[in-house]
Amino acid sequence: PSTRLNIFHLVFLCFSLFSHGSCPVLECWFMKEKVSGGLSGGPNQDKSLLYVHKHADSHRAESHDAPLEVNPDRLYFVTDPAATLCHRSLNPRRGSSNKPMCEINPLHPQPSTLELAVPLTEPALSPIYLHADWLSTALQSFDKTMSISAITRAPTGTKEHDVILTLTTKTVLVQSRLGAPVLLDCSFWADPSSPLTGTGFAVEWRYQFRGDGRLVLAYDGKSDRLSHTGEEGATLDFEALHGRGNASLILQEAKVHHSGIYICSVYLPYLQAQVAMELQVVEPPSLSIHPSPLPLTAQGQTINIQCEASGFAPLSLDLHWEFKGADGNTKVLGSGSLSSHRQLWDGTYTQSSRLELDTADLGRAGEVACVGVHPGGTRRVSVEINLIGNSPSIEDSMAMVGVALVLYGLIKLVSWSFSGSEKRIKTTYVEGFKARRWTSFSLVIQI
Repeated sequence: PSTRLNIFHLVFLCFSLFSHGSCPVLECWFMKEKVSGGLSGGPNQDKSLLYVHKHADSHRAESHDAPLEVNPDRLYFVTDPAATLCHRSLNPRRGSSNKPMCEINPLHPQPSTLELAVPLTEPALSPIYLHADWLSTALQSFDKTMSISAITRAPTGTKEHDVILTLTTKTVLVQSRLGAPVLLDCSFWADPSSPLTGTGFAVEWRYQFRGDGRLVLAYDGKSDRLSHTGEEGATLDFEALHGRGNASLILQEAKVHHSGIYICSVYLPYLQAQVAMELQVVEPPSLSIHPSPLPLTAQGQTINIQCEASGFAPLSLDLHWEFKGADGNTKVLGSGSLSSHRQLWDGTYTQSSRLELDTADLGRAGEVACVGVHPGGTRRVSVEINLIGNSPSIEDSMAMVGVALVLYGLIKLVSWSFSGSEKRIKTTYVEGFKARRWTSFSLVIQI
């Protein structure tokens, strides 16, 4: 029993040490506020460190010494009860060259001018709570799969920060096939002890692509209503939104025009956090060759073949031709003559390639293939080609000899059958003649 108890204590100790050390020390860049007018002589960013813990009593500022390259004023001690900043993707293995990206900006809380969020700041709030040191921190995991936006607050003149609001996405880059449902992840956590969380929240989704933007969806959590829906088939899971802070955007059916950058924003009174993610709607092409099958062609002639790629998105497509001979060797024939892209009604594209195939050096037979290399995958379609007028192979010669022998045998069989029939006819004639002569001789004697 004592041995089991010692093992239990050892496991518990290891678990406690792991739990205590699970939150990382984040290396960040503190972005200095730009001074209006004049030229800035020094760098506009400083190295800084964030010491993150789940509980306020887990760290003491005086217990940490600043590294030589870090200004002691850029050491921050963050308490994160939700442990959002303690995610394992923010804590790479020791010695790894891949590190999370982290940027800190000073924040000045102020009422939002967005019509959706204006009602949140109607009640009078204590200015004592707002008069503090606020920071906005943007992070991306070392594997580029998660982004976090965190707003922290510290009493003026201190470095002991509390997380007030975090916004997280685990779908930094999403690829979807055309017509499939899409989920763009976005979840938030707000400190329930903060006076800013008692008057409600608001959620906004915006879309941007090549400088153009539009409002996709806006939700007023205070009055529980959708104030704007600018995209058909876009919705939220409202039960999960109020229950777990899940503000993920649901697109019922991915379309080509959905490709772009999506920004999820969450508003509290005087505060806003946002994360961005990219959606790529990728559909590989459908390939077809014309004519198919290819007509029988004499060796040395030129064949015109066309390959059409249709229904693909995005535009990037590499079309080329290949020839695979009877010996198994493959020869690249190039891209042929490419047409311009043409957009279809559903936003997908078509493109064709025309190939003038010289059959002089192709051998007696083979396979012509059209290959399309696309971000959605590689597609190929092939058609057989048979040429006439070339010298027969050994196999063909043996087959011709076999056919000749069979024909010779058939001729001999017919010849033997005809000869036998002729002999039977002659024998019957002679026997009949002899019979007639004997009958005549008998009649003469009787007379």
